[in-house]
Amino acid sequence: MADKRDYYEVLGVGKTASEDEIKKAFRKLARQYHPDLHPDDKEAEAKFKEINEAYEVLSDPDKRAKYDQFGHAAFDPSYGGGGAGAGGFGGFADMGDIFDSIFGGFSSAFGGGRSANPNAPRRGADIETSVTIDFMDACAGRTVNVRLNRQEQCPDCHGTGAAPGTQPKTCPDCKGTGTRRVTQRTPFGNISQTASCTRCGGRGKIVDTPCQKCSGKGIVRNAQDREVEIPAGVDDGQTLRIQGGGHAGLNGGPSGDLHIRVDVRPDPIFERDGYDVWTDVPLTYTQAALGAEIVVPTVDGKVKYTVPEGTQAGTVFRLRGKGIKKLYRTDRGDHYVKVSVEIPKNLSKDQKAKLRAFEESLTDKNYQKRQGFFDKLKEKFK
Repeated sequence: MADKRDYYEVLGVGKTASEDEIKKAFRKLARQYHPDLHPDDKEAEAKFKEINEAYEVLSDPDKRAKYDQFGHAAFDPSYGGGGAGAGGFGGFADMGDIFDSIFGGFSSAFGGGRSANPNAPRRGADIETSVTIDFMDACAGRTVNVRLNRQEQCPDCHGTGAAPGTQPKTCPDCKGTGTRRVTQRTPFGNISQTASCTRCGGRGKIVDTPCQKCSGKGIVRNAQDREVEIPAGVDDGQTLRIQGGGHAGLNGGPSGDLHIRVDVRPDPIFERDGYDVWTDVPLTYTQAALGAEIVVPTVDGKVKYTVPEGTQAGTVFRLRGKGIKKLYRTDRGDHYVKVSVEIPKNLSKDQKAKLRAFEESLTDKNYQKRQGFFDKLKEKFK
């Protein structure tokens, strides 16, 4: 008896825990250590038995009262306690009975494990692939060819796996359920678990004469090319979903989806910001000073724009509606033009002389920022 852990400690609750607290603790631990989730873990199996033993006692008011008074000795026949049996499982001949009483059925607690129909329609798996397109193709949209390796329903057996002219038959061992109950006798009593039927491999049906084309699988894998429309406005890294473009389903289930990640090559002129486009345009010193009509490249082609005189480096002009078309919409972003002023290099002596003469002809009114800067300096250090 000294080797057994305290039942309250096993469930992780205090001795004053309510019935609901005990039930909640049991549910959490039972889900965590159930043997179906750890088929080869002996430690988890032992833990699961210990949890059930503790719950079987603490969930019964009479047994809990005896345990609180006498401890484990209350259920040891050698101490005259009797009651729960050697293993503490009492009248539970099947672990599933515990879950049926607590969860309303094993399938509701663990996602339909033993009651799942192996012949029910199942959705096909999704397919993921990627394409790489140019920046301008992302702006305008284009049709691309995608190579897919797709699972499809076998055209010869129509997905049954049986040779043409024959039909699968119900597995006589599992009666079409795909699972069988296996009962083991242990020191803690008989324990029943649900396992996949070994005869039919969990399918619930047996194919005596397999289809030669698909080897009885009901599906075949075909390499195929598919044209896909890349919509205008798609951005780098976005994923397009094509419903039903994935692998075929089983037992009449729907096909999965096709997910296409779009990678967009960077452009040497344009930079994208959402649906807006940015372009850096260099101006000559004369164009910035006197103003000029310049040509601005946009995603729709070249447009003319008049730069006002006295334009400073870093000035940004906005071209409304000249950006990228918004995905699956008709409106568009804007195009922003950021200008830089290129200072001429490699001037001749004559050009330098003329430039100095030009500089001497200027006054403070021609340099508003410069004059403002020096005014601030005078104010600061007077």
